[in-house]
Amino acid sequence: MMLASLGLRTPPRYKAGKEDLLTAIRQIHNLQIDTISVVARAHQHILWSRLGSYPTNWLEELHAEGQLFEYFAHAVCLLPIEDYPLFRALMLEKFIGWNNIRDWGRKNAAMLDQILSHIHQNGAVRSSDFESKQPRGAWWDWKVEKVALEHLYYRGDLMIARRERFQRVYDLRERVLPAWDDTQAPEYPAAVQELTRKAVKALGIASNTWAANYFYLKKAEAAAAIAQLLAEGAIHPVRIEGVRGGPFFVHVENEPLLEAALADQLSAKHTTILSPFDPLISDRGRTRDLFDFEYSIECYTPAPKRKYGYFVLPILHQGQLIGRLDAKAWRKEGRLQVIRLFLEPGITISAGLIKALAKTLRAYASWQGLSSVVIDWADPEALRSGLTARLEEG
Repeated sequence: MMLASLGLRTPPRYKAGKEDLLTAIRQIHNLQIDTISVVARAHQHILWSRLGSYPTNWLEELHAEGQLFEYFAHAVCLLPIEDYPLFRALMLEKFIGWNNIRDWGRKNAAMLDQILSHIHQNGAVRSSDFESKQPRGAWWDWKVEKVALEHLYYRGDLMIARRERFQRVYDLRERVLPAWDDTQAPEYPAAVQELTRKAVKALGIASNTWAANYFYLKKAEAAAAIAQLLAEGAIHPVRIEGVRGGPFFVHVENEPLLEAALADQLSAKHTTILSPFDPLISDRGRTRDLFDFEYSIECYTPAPKRKYGYFVLPILHQGQLIGRLDAKAWRKEGRLQVIRLFLEPGITISAGLIKALAKTLRAYASWQGLSSVVIDWADPEALRSGLTARLEEG
């Protein structure tokens, strides 16, 4: 049910169009952004896992056209513009950024006013447009203008109008959304309830914890929202044998999926490589409970302590997380390097698995304009030799 709801049960049936990107984002609700570009950036990769190859500039165009907006949901995400009222309600209720930048804002109100005045008079800006001579701050060595821009963005005075070479372009909210009025925002409890409902529906089946983590809501607030949704009949309780962390809930619109699952009609047929920030696995506890798959992204781990590698990508095959690979794109050479590839204990190497994984690796490389895939090491070795032979067949 979760694979179906999140768009990962079956491979794409046709070549994606621009509107399909928007449909996929509306299905999962939050498309997480990350700066790491060792292979594909997270927001692009997450869509590829569902849609296959597509021109990456389409996503930037959808954002610039106003179909999407950028804000903090499950970390920083691209979100459907129709969800803006919900997140504006969160902004109005509380400051979503971290405490010390909030404290900084109280102490530097004059700087915030200065930045707003500059944008009023001169238009949208990037952080790089400012050449600060002041000492850098404690936030990732940011200059003070960058801290001010981020403060105003989290507070809602500024929005990200678009990105240019992945740099945020900040502009006034009234320019990005000229028709917006804060009276359009729902009350905070109603916004939390609607986000909780969206989380339960997106996940296919969810516990209170899973639903709260999907949009980084407070667990107590999500629990209150679930109680109200139950009272209204919007969700129903279910029991899952062998999975801890319940009770679990199904959205009424997902009941056909539940019936299909109970009738064993939801077999998973998709093989793909997942971004570390894919919504299927972004909640590491849920990933462990459902798939018995312990996963963490190790690029933030000191090299001597890494178990699998720097940029480790999980492998989804027919409903199971069967392994992971550490990859790097060598763009000038046109090569996708699979540095290390691991299968999970108990996974059997079969001709079908090798065929599916080789096809997926080739498609993943091709989408990024890479013409070859090289596997340096695999455990077991038979997997490396089998995949290499299959890749060389073309």
